[in-house]
Amino acid sequence: MTPRLSLYLPGDTPLHRARADWKLSVLLLAGIGVFLVRSPAVLGPCAGLAAVALLSVRTPPRQLARHLTGPFVVLALVPAAAAVFQSAATAVTVGLRLCTLLLAALAVTLTTRTSDILDVLERALRPLERTRLVNAAAVGLAVSLALRFIPEAFHRFHDIREAQAARGLSGSPVALLVPLAVRMLKSAEDIAAAVDARCYPPPAARHTERGGAAAAPPPARSPAPAGRKDEEATG
Repeated sequence: MTPRLSLYLPGDTPLHRARADWKLSVLLLAGIGVFLVRSPAVLGPCAGLAAVALLSVRTPPRQLARHLTGPFVVLALVPAAAAVFQSAATAVTVGLRLCTLLLAALAVTLTTRTSDILDVLERALRPLERTRLVNAAAVGLAVSLALRFIPEAFHRFHDIREAQAARGLSGSPVALLVPLAVRMLKSAEDIAAAVDARCYPPPAARHTERGGAAAAPPPARSPAPAGRKDEEATG
C-alpha cells in the first residue's frame, strides 16, 4: 500500500482559511522563539496554545491519535536522554519545546496543501535569484519531484518484495535495494528527459539566469501594399 504523503485535511476552519505564507511565517517564528526561551512557565502556555490550534482543525480523534502516536514516541526519547544525562528541569524544557513544535507543525500541515507550501517556498526564494545562485522555479520543481518520489519508492519497494516472495526468494536487503535503486534511477532519468524535452526552464528564464534580459521577439513584418504586390507579380 502506497503511503499517503500529504496530511492535508479539507475543512473550513480559520486555519484552513488563513493564507499559507502567514501560517508558515508564524510557524518559523514560533520555532525560533521556543528555542530562545528556557523557562517552562513560558513554554507551557505555548504548548497549550499549539494544542488549541490543533484541536481547532477538528481532526477526527482516531486520525489525530494516529498522527501523534509515532512522533511522540520518538520525541519522548530526547527528554528522557536529557533527564538521564543532564537534569529533570532540562528534560521538561526540551519536552515542552518539542511538543510545541510538533503540535504547531501538525496544525499547519493539516490545514495547508502541499502545492501551497511549494508556492510559498518558490516565492520566498525568488528574491535570491538576483544573486544568480538560486533558481526559485527549479527549486520548487525539485522539491515537488522529491515529494512525489517518496510514495513512488514505497510502491516500488512493495512490488519488488512481493515479486521476490512469489518466486520464493529470500528477503535479503541487498536483493531488495539493488533493483529498487535501478528502477528509481531509471525513473529519474526518464523524468529528466521529459523535463528537458519540454524545454524547462523556458529559454527566457535561462537567459535571465545568465544575467541578461529576456530577448524580445522579432518584430512582425507588415504586409506589402496591394499595388506593390501586383507590380512584383507582373515584374
